[in-house]
Amino acid sequence: MLLIAKTFAFSYFYSMAERINRIKEVLVIKGMSQKELAAELGKNPNSITAMCNNKSQPHLKDLKKIAKILDVDIRELLVSTKE
Repeated sequence: MLLIAKTFAFSYFYSMAERINRIKEVLVIKGMSQKELAAELGKNPNSITAMCNNKSQPHLKDLKKIAKILDVDIRELLVSTKE
């Protein structure tokens, strides 16, 4: 029973993962596809999809490259910590 509770807690936490980046939103605004961004960065498209869905986060160097490719300030790619 304890194992089931732990599994549920992990699944709940994972599905409620905090949204940290706005890469997907900015891609839409800029009219660029995830595949195009992957090609520009030299990354696997699956990696970009994971970043866009906030299942993984880019390294800071990659975040800087993404900002340059999308011609935005790097801060626009992150969710604000202030309301």
